[in-house]
Amino acid sequence: MSDKIRKVEGITKESTEALIAETLSVYPEKAKKKRAPHLGANDPASGSACVKSNKKTVPGVMSARGCAYAGAKGVVWGPIRDMVHVSHGPVGCGWYSWGTRRNMMSGITGVTSFPMQFTSDFQEKDIVYGGDKKLKTLLEEAHELFPLAKGISVLSECPVGLIGDDINSVAKQSAKELDIPIIPCNCEGFRGVSQSLGHHISNDTIRDFIIGTREYAEPESPYDIALIGEYNIGGDAWSTKPLLEECGFNVKSVWTGDGELEKIAATHKVKLNVIHCYRSMNYMCKVMEEKYGIPWVELNFFGPTKIRNSLRQLAELFDDTIKAKVEAVIAKYDPIMQAIVDEYKPRLDGKKVMLLVGGLRPRHTIGAYEDLGMDCVGSGYEFAHTDDYDRTAPEMPDATVVYDDPSEYEFEKFAAALKPDLVGSGIKEKYVFQKMGVPFRQMHSWDYSGPYHGYKGFEVFARDVDMAINSPTWKLVKAPF
Repeated sequence: MSDKIRKVEGITKESTEALIAETLSVYPEKAKKKRAPHLGANDPASGSACVKSNKKTVPGVMSARGCAYAGAKGVVWGPIRDMVHVSHGPVGCGWYSWGTRRNMMSGITGVTSFPMQFTSDFQEKDIVYGGDKKLKTLLEEAHELFPLAKGISVLSECPVGLIGDDINSVAKQSAKELDIPIIPCNCEGFRGVSQSLGHHISNDTIRDFIIGTREYAEPESPYDIALIGEYNIGGDAWSTKPLLEECGFNVKSVWTGDGELEKIAATHKVKLNVIHCYRSMNYMCKVMEEKYGIPWVELNFFGPTKIRNSLRQLAELFDDTIKAKVEAVIAKYDPIMQAIVDEYKPRLDGKKVMLLVGGLRPRHTIGAYEDLGMDCVGSGYEFAHTDDYDRTAPEMPDATVVYDDPSEYEFEKFAAALKPDLVGSGIKEKYVFQKMGVPFRQMHSWDYSGPYHGYKGFEVFARDVDMAINSPTWKLVKAPF
């Protein structure tokens, strides 16, 4: 962001606070009191959060959050391609957490990658008598069916924690008998206030069972880095990793999109961790910094402005060789990106967007929209912490509305007042806004498109945003505002 505070015409602190007050007016006093601290007018000059976060959702108020199990299975463990990931519990949770984020994988299914559903399928008798024996049998069968899998993760669903099944001892015993890493992850869905705790628990299990157990076969170099918090949504890692390698870096590990167990296990040997999704992986970056002395940096690869800034920020941590290569790469792609901006900006300039996503996107994608001439008039997270909102404040224009874990009512009310030309959120919100006549992009998994990261991804992003906003179909929908 530039030193000059950006403003959006018609939006002031007073107008935003009035909008929030009007939105909250329908709640009972108790609910109003609890929700008020989670809605605020952005103050970029302060550089700090204007809302509270990471608190339990108010009962009865709809939330778009997931659970700890979803954070562990759907975000951290599930994208590792060369492992079998076991959902220990009823089939429903496992099924609905499987493959929903489009974590693309290379390899041959069942041979070198395992994007399949493995569940212990808890039944009533398992609740009564326990599921330890069933889990042990499942692990034996999985290893027999897929002997080339490099490891197995066991992710516990709610009933496992409620009845006290000891997945840790089963995993430990089975790992010895099968001679394969088996990692237990006690991520029952009822733990914590959102999927964020699932990220943290998963990071802890990687710390305790994986990191430091392998080393890279290739000799070390001063340019060895790891790409952390990159989940290869729609092929994002296949855009960002080659870009970093073009700049002269050796990307030794990707966490965890299209990830490999042994490469993740050897990450303690890299020289720098480059983190993309701060919310889900900052824990591990801090662990590796404290234990192995590996520094880390958070970078943003959405849109040419942020890519350019991020590459230069990264180059400053290395020598003149890297700096020269980075400048050469920027010089190569700048005219290509400018041509994309020249094509799409005339149709998107001045358009408004509202965002509600998990992870990093409510702040990281703002710059990409701005590259296309758009203004972000509202942004918020489903499961962010205070440090996420601290990082968001400088990215958002002044006085724009910021919302933490908003209800469907609040989100729709803000959209009705601010009249965005595009809403970027998740699948739960997609069809609501489309029926309201508001163009929509699914910003959790790129609406079956992608990649959106890197120079390669910006062209796809610009095309998709243009198609969403300027589609003639919206003229056929009668909006309520």
